Formats: sequence, C-alpha cells, structure tokens
Amino acid sequence: MIENYLPIFIVFIVAAGFTFVSLIMTHLIGPRIYNPVKMMPYESGVDPVGETRVRFSIRFFMIALLFIIFDIEIIFLYPWAVVFEDFLAAGPFIFFEMVVFLAILVFGFVYVWRNGALEWE
Repeated sequence: MIENYLPIFIVFIVAAGFTFVSLIMTHLIGPRIYNPVKMMPYESGVDPVGETRVRFSIRFFMIALLFIIFDIEIIFLYPWAVVFEDFLAAGPFIFFEMVVFLAILVFGFVYVWRNGALEWE
C-alpha cells in the first residue's frame, strides 16, 4: 500500500529540495549592493506620497468575504443542474438534497442580512 504513495512522496521531496536549494543559492550568490535609493519604496516610478499603509474599513472585507462564500456556493449549483435529469430517474433524493443545501444557503444569507453585515455606512 505504501508503494502507491511513493510518487507523491518523491514529488514533495523534489519540490522541497528545489525550494531549499533556490533559497540558499540566491542568498549565497545574490548581489549585495545596498544604498538608500535601492532601499526606497517604489510606486510606479513616482516618489511615494503620504502614508504607505492605508486603512480599510472592516466592512469592506466582510462584504468581500461574504461575496466569495456565496459565489462559491452558487457555483456548486451548476454541476447539480447538469446532472439533475440523469439522477432524477433514480429517485427524488438529489432534489431534496439540493433543497436542503439551498435552505442552508438562504438561512445564512438571512442571518447575515439581519445582523447588518450587508449595510454600508
């Protein structure tokens, strides 16, 4: 059984070895020219103006995260719709399975909406 995993183990060893050798070699033979101009931040050829760290509202990240979560869950509907007719002949289980999935999705959406995570102030 362990021989089935040998190719995967070899790939991990080769990848780790390549990473380790690349990091060591760039550290050993890389240029070491430090001057104030090279250590300055670079913004599209223009000297930086103002603070480099810009604070974003946490609401931006919350809405982006919710969009990604709901978007990925909606993507799960596509394969289900493609095979729906094929599996429907075997029984209605696939339909009720998706109804439960959509109910959980709608419950999560209503929960987020009622807690005000979608409100932008």
